[in-house]
Amino acid sequence: MLFLLLIVSCQKNVKTVIDISTKQDSLEKTEAINYSGIGDSYNVANKPDSAFYYYNKSKELFENLGDSSYIAYNLLGMAHIQQTYGDYYSSEETLTEALPYINSDLQYQMAANNLFGISAKEVKNYDDAVRYYTTILKSVKDSVSRMVAFNNIATVYTEQKKYKKAIALLEPILKSDVLDTLQNKKARIIDNLGFAYYKDNQIQKGLVLMNQALAIRTKINDSYGSIKSYLHLADFYQNRDYQKSKENALEAYKVATKYKSIDERLEALELLMSYNLERGVNAYAALFVNLNDSIKTVRNNAKNQFAKIKYDSREATLENIKYKGQRAETLLQLETQKNEKYLLSFGFVVLLGGTSFLIHYSRNKSKRELLVASYNTETRISKKLHDELANDVFYTMTFAETQDLQNPIKKETLLDNLDKIYVRTRDFSKENSTIETGESFEHNLKQMLSSYKSDSVEVIIKNGNIIDWSKVQNEKKIALQRVLQELMVNMKKYSQANFVIIGFDSDQNNVKIDYSDNGVGFTEKLILKNGLQNAENRIQAVKGILTFDSQINKGFKAKILLPK
Repeated sequence: MLFLLLIVSCQKNVKTVIDISTKQDSLEKTEAINYSGIGDSYNVANKPDSAFYYYNKSKELFENLGDSSYIAYNLLGMAHIQQTYGDYYSSEETLTEALPYINSDLQYQMAANNLFGISAKEVKNYDDAVRYYTTILKSVKDSVSRMVAFNNIATVYTEQKKYKKAIALLEPILKSDVLDTLQNKKARIIDNLGFAYYKDNQIQKGLVLMNQALAIRTKINDSYGSIKSYLHLADFYQNRDYQKSKENALEAYKVATKYKSIDERLEALELLMSYNLERGVNAYAALFVNLNDSIKTVRNNAKNQFAKIKYDSREATLENIKYKGQRAETLLQLETQKNEKYLLSFGFVVLLGGTSFLIHYSRNKSKRELLVASYNTETRISKKLHDELANDVFYTMTFAETQDLQNPIKKETLLDNLDKIYVRTRDFSKENSTIETGESFEHNLKQMLSSYKSDSVEVIIKNGNIIDWSKVQNEKKIALQRVLQELMVNMKKYSQANFVIIGFDSDQNNVKIDYSDNGVGFTEKLILKNGLQNAENRIQAVKGILTFDSQINKGFKAKILLPK
C-alpha cells in the first residue's frame, strides 16, 4: 500500500508545480493545493485527525473548481487514514465517493483497488478482496507491481486456508529473477510461501523458507519485516516447542512495540497468553486486555472525529445552499424592480418603441420564470438536505457515540441506520444528477422511469409515433426529464399506486407525454403541497403546457405538451 501511495504522491507534487506556475492568479486553487499539502504534512507527522480535516477542506474547494485529479487524491488520503484506524466500512464509502473522479488515471486506480482489497480482507470479504487485487493485475504491466498484487492474493488465500492456491501463486515469483535486487520483497515472498507450505503440511519445506526469510531480514536490517517472520515461527512452534514459540512471540512483541504496530503486538500477546505455563496471574493476558481496550478507545474516538469532520462539512454545505437560495430570491427581486423601471421609461416613448418594448419584456419574463424555477429547485434541495439527510446523520452519530456498539443488536441498528442514509443519499443524487441530452437521452430517460418498477409497482412505457429527439432543444429535454422524475417521485411517496403508464407520442410540431396511475389521487391543494407546482413552472419556462387531472381515490393523470 505504501508503495502505491508514494507513486501517487510523486505524481501529485509534479502536478502542483505545473498548476501553481501556470495559474498564479487563481487564489482559490492555490488555497486548495495548500490545504492538500498541509494534509500530507500532518499525515507524515502521524496526526490523522488534522490530516483528514485538511484533505476534506481541499476536496471541497476542488469540487467547486472541478479538478478531478485532486479530488481523487484527497479522498484516497482520507480513505487510507480511515483504514489505519480500523474504520473499514467508512473507508469503502470514501473510496466509492472517489471512483467518479479517478477516471483513467492508472496510479489512482491501483491505489483505490489496493485500498478496497485491504478493507475487504480485513472484514473477511475474501472473495471481494481477491477480485480487487485481480483488477490491479489486469491494468499493470511492470513485474514488481504484479508481484505485489500476486502476493496480496496469496495472503488472502492463506487466510481462507486455500494453501495450495497460495503456493501456486508464490512459487513462480520465487523462481524468477525479479526479486534479485529487492531483498525486502524477496524475504516477504519467501516467508509467505514458507508459511503456506507449513500450513499445507509440507513441514520441513515451510520451516526452511521461514528461517531463510528471517535471515535475509536480519541481514538487511529489515526489523519491521521481521515481525511477521517471528509471528509465523511462533505459530509454527506453538504445538511443537513451547520455548521456541515463546521466544519468537516475545521478539515479535518487542519489535512491534518499537514500531507502534498495534495489531502485531496483539497477535504476539495472543500467542503468549495462550501458552503461559507460569503459575499465578497471566501477565500476557492482562497486557492483551489493556492494549486491546486502549486501541478500541483510540480507534472509536478517531472514527467519531472523522465522522464529525464530514458532518460539520455537510452542515456548512447546507448553509451555503440556503445562502444561494436567498441570493436567488434577491436577484429575482432586483430583476423585477429593473423591469418595472424599463416599463415606466418605455411608457414615454410607446409609439416609437412599441415593438422593441414587447420583445424586451418577453425576454425578461422568460428570465424571471427561469429564476423562479431555479430558486424553487435550490430551496427544495436545501430543505430536503436539512430536513431529511442532516437529521438522519446527526441521529446516527448520536447513537454511535452513546450506545455500546459491541452489543450485536446495537451494532446491527447502527448498520441499518447507515444503510438508510446511504440509500437516501444515492436516491437524492439520482434525482439531481446531470442529464445527458445527446444520443443517449431517450434511453436514459426510459431507463430512469423503469427504475421505479418494484414488486408492488408496475411501470409500463408506451410508444406512439417516433420522436426525433435531435430536433428538441436541450433545455426542453432537461425540463421534461426533471418533470417526469418529479411525477414518479410523487407517485412513489404519496399515490399508493401499483400501476403506472407513461405514453410517448409526437406530431409535426409537438412532443406529447401522457402519464397516469391508479393511486389515491390528489386534490388541487395537495398537488401544490406535494411540489408539482414546480413541475408546472418548469414546463411553462420552456413554452410547454402541463395539465393535471385527478380526484381523490380515482387515480392521477398528467399531460405534457412540449413544442419541438
